[in-house]
Amino acid sequence: MEVDRRAFLATVGVGALEVMSPEDKAEELEHYMIHMLDDHDEHDSEEPLSGEEQEEQEARMARGTGRIFQPRSEPLEPMPANATLEDFFRLRFAPARHVLQSASHALQTGQPERTILACLLHDTVQALIRSDHGYWGAQLFAPYVDERIAWGIQYHQALRFYPDESVGYEYPEMYNRIFGVDYEPEPYIQQAYDYCRAHKWYMESRLITVNDTYAFQEGLDVTIDPFIDIIGRNFKQPKEGLGLDGSPTAHMWRTLANPERPL
Repeated sequence: MEVDRRAFLATVGVGALEVMSPEDKAEELEHYMIHMLDDHDEHDSEEPLSGEEQEEQEARMARGTGRIFQPRSEPLEPMPANATLEDFFRLRFAPARHVLQSASHALQTGQPERTILACLLHDTVQALIRSDHGYWGAQLFAPYVDERIAWGIQYHQALRFYPDESVGYEYPEMYNRIFGVDYEPEPYIQQAYDYCRAHKWYMESRLITVNDTYAFQEGLDVTIDPFIDIIGRNFKQPKEGLGLDGSPTAHMWRTLANPERPL
């Protein structure tokens, strides 16, 4: 995907970008690219917001807020009873083009099923929250997946800033082009990378970043269908439904299901 630097900066504001931490800048860029993928068709048919309308909308939301909390013209469709992961993909994560493309690349290149599932899940938590999405995503899925999948999701947030020639992962040139060559991650990101790099599960997280680089292709639509069996074999779907099973993260699924609840 080609990113117009001026268009990106216009959505953030140069003044706001200057006071952002390096991690916040990267999060904002990734969100912008996911937004371009997911909302491309909608933007073709909608009238653009005026400057005043855009400022008003942004004032109602913190930048780290997930997509389900954004103002919308139509209410979210209710979740079914005993909601499954597939239901959440269809009704809360959709269109989810980025993660579907990432998982599709992992599938087509013959990677292990847990890597495919990790790629499918790794950024979906951004429907709920964007800030530190690797950590939030790991927590959201930890009760339901192999420990290595949740671990990989957590540390992909840090690894994306660090190249690894052994698997062909280069530092994203886009970061140099958008933010400048002197861009440096925050200390906690460096610490997370150092820990991850020395860990026996390092490659669980690294492969997510490798597949990530192929997952911003405009005009490429992938459905959830090729991954249904993989989900069935690798995701521990609770019979009560996600959010109703009493897991440590059930409250997060309930929030995704009904973000309008006041309490």
